[in-house]
Formats: sequence, C-alpha cells, structure tokens
Amino acid sequence: MLPEVASWWRRRTSDSADWPLDILLAAKGATRISVVLPARDEEETVGGIVSAIRTALVEQAPLVDELVVVDSRSTDRTAEAAAAAGAEVVAQDAVLPEMGRLSGKGEALWKSLAVTTGDLIVFVDADLRAFTTSYVTGLLGPLLTDPSVGYVKGAYERPLGHGKNRVEGGGGRVTELVARPLINLHWPLLSGVMQPLGGEYAGRRALLERLPFVTGYGVELGLLLDVFQDAGLDAIAQVDLGRREHAHQSTEALGAMSAQIMMTAWSRLQRHGRMLPLETPSSALTQFRRGPDGYDINVNDVSVGERPPMAEVPAYAAMRRPVS
Repeated sequence: MLPEVASWWRRRTSDSADWPLDILLAAKGATRISVVLPARDEEETVGGIVSAIRTALVEQAPLVDELVVVDSRSTDRTAEAAAAAGAEVVAQDAVLPEMGRLSGKGEALWKSLAVTTGDLIVFVDADLRAFTTSYVTGLLGPLLTDPSVGYVKGAYERPLGHGKNRVEGGGGRVTELVARPLINLHWPLLSGVMQPLGGEYAGRRALLERLPFVTGYGVELGLLLDVFQDAGLDAIAQVDLGRREHAHQSTEALGAMSAQIMMTAWSRLQRHGRMLPLETPSSALTQFRRGPDGYDINVNDVSVGERPPMAEVPAYAAMRRPVS
C-alpha cells in the first residue's frame, strides 16, 4: 500500500460502532439530513428498511429529517410498500420531466437531489436483507463531526448467496474482478477504498450537486472518481458497516454491469486527463448462452448515459435560490 494510502486509511477509516446516536444528535445542530432509497421492484425489502429508519431515526430520535424513496418504474408494489412504511415516495419520471427520461439507478439518485432538502444525503439500496440503522448512523458520523469530509463510503463483508447456500467473502464479484483492478491501475491513491461500488454512501449536497451522475451501473464508480478529482482523497472517508446481504444477479447481468463500469472508467480517464484516447470504445456487448439448438447470441448496448451537475440545471437552481 502506498504511504499516502496507508495514512489516509488510518485517519479516514472507522467503524459504525464509533458513531453512537448521542454523538450524532449533539453534532447535528441545524443540519438537515435526507435518506434516499432508489428502488425498482423491491416490494419484499423496501418496507422493512423504511420502517426501521423511520422508527429509530425519525420518531424515536430526531436525526433524519427526510426519508424519500425514488421509485424507478417499478412494476410491483414497491411504491405502496414504501409509502405504507412511512416514506415519501416520488416517481422518478415525475421529477424534472423537462429533462427527458433516462434509465438506471444513477438517474434515480440524480433526481433525488431535486426532491430533497437535506444538507447531507445518505443513499441506501432498497434490496438489503437484515438491514440495521447503523448503516445510516455510521455513514453520517464522519460528515457530522468533521467538516473536511465531503463523501463517505460504506464498507462491509459481502457473502455470496443467502441462507444455507452461502460463500463467505464471495460477494462483490464485479468489484474484485473489474473495479478494484481498474482503480489500482489508474487511481492508486483510491486503492484503500474497500467497497468502491457499494450502494451505501453519503455526501454533502454542496459537493454532490456539482458532480455529473452516470445514469446506469457506473454511478458509484463515477461519483467516487469525480469526488476524488474535485475534492481530493482526504475529502473521502469510509465506515465499516459490518455485513451486507442482498439479492445477487446472474453472470450475464454481471457482465453487462462490468461493461458499464469499464465504460465509466474510460470516460473518467479521458475527462480527467489521464489518457489520450485513440478511438471511441464500442458500446455493444455480445454474450452467448447455449440453448437446445445451439448458441443463443445476445447483444446489449452498454453505453453510459450521464446527467450534468444538478447545480447547472436551471429548474434546480431556481428551487434552491434563497427567497429575498
């Protein structure tokens, strides 16, 4: 590990147990806090997550001011389950409709900036199993107690599978096979970030609103790299949240995700002046699966859509402008 990374690790890595609720409440002051869950077809888990946060961090302790679920075109009862549990539910496509419709998790996260008012925003995936509110309190700890921290990533153990069929440490396959090698090769100062693609993280609005958001699977990597470019390594912290259990995707789906991660990395290498591109990469991913009559060929478009920094969107700027 590089000396700079080792120093950052010692100063900027903590455990969720280091941030008890009384310390956070004492540090909160007038800071507004929003928790956002991007959700698509997560009716089985979203209600439990919302209920836990609302009970512990809204009703029992006044830490969280807004609890918002951005429904990303769900076809099940995700919206109903979230609303019944006490969240404000916002349909993704109803936000900033003049900006048009794009797809992907990053689109929901980007639009959440326009429907929340928190100075600090915590993002939590809606498919988590065995969720605990220490995810939220842990991520808030460094932000509430150190003004030099602008962005906090969650770190955790990620088993592969659920129930009895479990491989300890086998989760995070795209992280280990794609994202971590790319980061170590091209952004070695970020090599100490344990879960660069994890879906639990938090940031200051003033920082998030000046960053572009990749709309697809590359959103987490894009944000991490852009925060590093914008604010530097020391603006980033990470908190060990323990264990993360969630639904796992097929190998084919992970292949498409990996391609978007690589496309996002390519775009940042170019944008941040870390390479001189000789050609534009192909956005077509060809995959094969053996069927009863031979191989089935599937070609997917893995191009990376992107939204501009929210601070540059006129409607958002008008909403945030102080009333004279």
